[in-house]
Amino acid sequence: MVDIKKLSDEELVTFVIEEEKEAYGELVKRYQDKLVRYANYLLQDIHITQDIVQDSFIKAFINLKGFNTKKKFSSWIYRIVHNEAINRIKRDKKQISLDTNSWIKEVFDSGEDIEADFEREETVKLVRGCLKKLPYDYRSPLTLFYLEEKSYEEISDILKMPTSTVGTRIRRGKEKLAEICKESNNG
Repeated sequence: MVDIKKLSDEELVTFVIEEEKEAYGELVKRYQDKLVRYANYLLQDIHITQDIVQDSFIKAFINLKGFNTKKKFSSWIYRIVHNEAINRIKRDKKQISLDTNSWIKEVFDSGEDIEADFEREETVKLVRGCLKKLPYDYRSPLTLFYLEEKSYEEISDILKMPTSTVGTRIRRGKEKLAEICKESNNG
């Protein structure tokens, strides 16, 4: 009997395809919470997010035979969720904001003590407002890097862009976000 918990993601995919379809549930367990968190950063609606992630797992299962086990399963499933979320955003044509608590200090360093509760809350509100104005091309790489802690290589796989472009978009995104926040703060 195979202990599926000890298999790598890619080995588990092969096992699901060749031997036991029910083992796909282990992949769902491994990624569901992470994917819901990521998609919710983009969509900001937990009900829509849960539907998107569930649909993505179904789509991945249907297309599992097409997955190249020499690549990372995590990048592949994130890409499916990313595409589904972006399609939903385009369909709904609404602006999405991100939860920025974990990286506000790095992106928007005003030189003030933002650890104080009131100042921090004001900064969070300001940055969230600014993110609504940030183009999607910068919003997604920033989310994957800072909030999902993905490497440049993983972001490159997920967003289907060269690694150098990922670095450029993260750097420019931080710069643009800081500019937008400074303008909003002054205006």
